[in-house]
Amino acid sequence: MIVRLAFRNILRNKRRSILTLLSMSGGYFLLASMLSISEGSYNNMIDIFTQDHTGHVQIHKGNYLKRPSLYKTIDDPETILSSLQQNPNVISASPRLYGPSLAYGKNKTFPAQVVGIDPKLEANTTLLKHKVKQGKYLTYGANQDGYYPAMIGVTLAHNLGLGLGDELILISQGIDGSIANDIFIVDAIVGTSDSFERNNVYLSMEAMSQFLSTSNQVHEIAILLAHQKYARAFARDLQLPEQLTVSPWQEVEESFYKSMEADKQGNYASQAIIMLLVSIGVLNTVLMSTMERTREFGVLKSIGTRPMTLFRLILLESFLLALFSCLIGFIFSAGLIFYLQTYGITLPDPIDMGGVLFDSLLGEFSLFVIGVPTLVVLGSTCFVSLIPAIRAARTVPVEAMQAT
Repeated sequence: MIVRLAFRNILRNKRRSILTLLSMSGGYFLLASMLSISEGSYNNMIDIFTQDHTGHVQIHKGNYLKRPSLYKTIDDPETILSSLQQNPNVISASPRLYGPSLAYGKNKTFPAQVVGIDPKLEANTTLLKHKVKQGKYLTYGANQDGYYPAMIGVTLAHNLGLGLGDELILISQGIDGSIANDIFIVDAIVGTSDSFERNNVYLSMEAMSQFLSTSNQVHEIAILLAHQKYARAFARDLQLPEQLTVSPWQEVEESFYKSMEADKQGNYASQAIIMLLVSIGVLNTVLMSTMERTREFGVLKSIGTRPMTLFRLILLESFLLALFSCLIGFIFSAGLIFYLQTYGITLPDPIDMGGVLFDSLLGEFSLFVIGVPTLVVLGSTCFVSLIPAIRAARTVPVEAMQAT
């Protein structure tokens, strides 16, 4: 009976109900749209950043991530890579071998980070192949003259005065304690002056193993997952020998993760202000509705209606209005969110993120984007309706009947 009475009151007070619906559905629409752009853009940024060079998860030996050492190597990477390829959440995995070196070109020397990669696996795991500015992407094997090709960062190429086809001499320490030195041919120049690759040299794993005198050893395995949100759970659940450490991108790039989280908290604060304003509007509408119906409540109480019944009636009316508002807000916001997810909003000035252009704001359609506005609208409406509901329950019949 109380449900029928609530529906009847909503339909009878059409003007007031429409205003309440517009207020709450507008709040739902704004919050859902902001959450969609916020979550979609953040995830897009994270995807660009992690696919740039980090990957979603990395495997190292011991504490290599915090204290790198030439001798902290993964000795059986093929077995691990084979196991990872069978995991349905893994898109690709790429082994890497690092060696800080002194690079010499023409008449100049400069320190460089030499990275041994599997060209095919690295291209599937990161965006390195798309960052080649000059020349061609790294290939396997040596050329006809017996020299292995190398890709060098744009800043290193500038400092050494090297171009395509020039000789690059690298000097380092072999893993067996010997002096590592060799000559390579510059086949490509990668990245920009602001990118991760600017001072790097990339060699094929075969060339790097010969250069450092290693035997099927790597320092790192970078893993690309189906989605970055799986990183923590994947790292926690992956079963590997005890001496190996599995780290999600949130630990590998801790400063980037913390800055992103701080920015997201700021966005959540602005969204909370929007919902506060919507809640104030709802409170005003429901309170005015209660005051206009004072005589009605007086009559109901004079014929024996209990205070708790009036209390529940006001809350039920507000809840039903909030529920319909969420439905209306969802219908209107779903179209916008779908458009944002598919096409996004193109930025007039693209942002260079480590040599990769971030040129659009994307939306995201997820349970979080739809569920949070629903819970906020329903929860805030029921909360602010407590004051009018208590006022109606405390109505004195005699005073209410005399009200004008």
